[in-house]
Amino acid sequence: MKSFCILLATFMVGTCASPRYTARIENIKNNIILSDSALVIKYANTITSEELKKQLYIFSSDEFEGRKTGEIGQKRATKFLKDYYIKENISSPLGGSSYYQTVPESFLNESNTASQNVLAYIEGAQKPDEVIIISAHLDHLGVSDGGEIFNGADDDGSGTVALMEMAQAFHIAKLEGHGPKRSILFLHVTAEEIGKKGSEYYTRYPVFPLENTVCNLNIDMIGRVDDEHKNDTNYIYLIGTDRISRELHYVSEKVNNTYTHINLDYRYNIEDESNHYYSRSDQYNFAIHDIPVIFYFNGEHKDYHEISDTPDKIAYDLLEKRTKLIFATAWQLANQTYRLKTDENNELLK
Repeated sequence: MKSFCILLATFMVGTCASPRYTARIENIKNNIILSDSALVIKYANTITSEELKKQLYIFSSDEFEGRKTGEIGQKRATKFLKDYYIKENISSPLGGSSYYQTVPESFLNESNTASQNVLAYIEGAQKPDEVIIISAHLDHLGVSDGGEIFNGADDDGSGTVALMEMAQAFHIAKLEGHGPKRSILFLHVTAEEIGKKGSEYYTRYPVFPLENTVCNLNIDMIGRVDDEHKNDTNYIYLIGTDRISRELHYVSEKVNNTYTHINLDYRYNIEDESNHYYSRSDQYNFAIHDIPVIFYFNGEHKDYHEISDTPDKIAYDLLEKRTKLIFATAWQLANQTYRLKTDENNELLK
């Protein structure tokens, strides 16, 4: 009889808890009010497949010799990014013409010389101390022993040019009087391929205090289609969206349902996922500091980490659409009335 009472009590708690939890989630969803829909569409439309293609054919060209951390090709790649931001009149948070955060040789693996993160910045108009970080890694695998170049068009040239186009879009908005309320840091990190060292260095020596970092939207490979989606190319994998902030997850979904209508695939977001994607790219160095993250990813394909990862194989229409999703998400996070909350600090979940 006692066991029956315990089971009954457990059942009653479970049946009561579920509606309460559902109500809390609905409260979070209802509390998300999208900002400036017409402006989001206007400035998202400055992101074009033509511009993405133009920049990617340069960034993944043989000139950059596979962009291996610390080597001459990577130095050329960082200069290309710096020159782009100077030409677009997009500032550095470091001041003047200093766009590089040097990652010293002592911080990297023994076989790598010093390298650089590249930082561009748009200061928020109302809450400049609160910072959205959008990141992608600029490095790749260099040159094979046989002299063949790993161009890394998808990995992570696609993420790199997405950052460039989004920075330009936010800058145009600011010039026209519609700059973001919060600041946005466009963070091109080095040394991802040798252990996420560039993003680790940034989180150890941040330009802005980590407690002021609202979230990290990290992009690593968004220009291709994997084997799972050959018959449904309108997709993107999202990883980490609800790990630290369920509000971030529902912001992301609401933005997508309003603007881009991409199929958001969460299969790699499960705990103990066998590929360990959540911990394999640069967002993880932010997540371990309890900063909410989203990792945008198209999945692996036959050209992953091969010399055949070339710009002619990129699906530029998809790259454009995915970049617009990330832009619209960043716009919302930068402009909504209140700062994004972690689950720990979200009174709507209590």
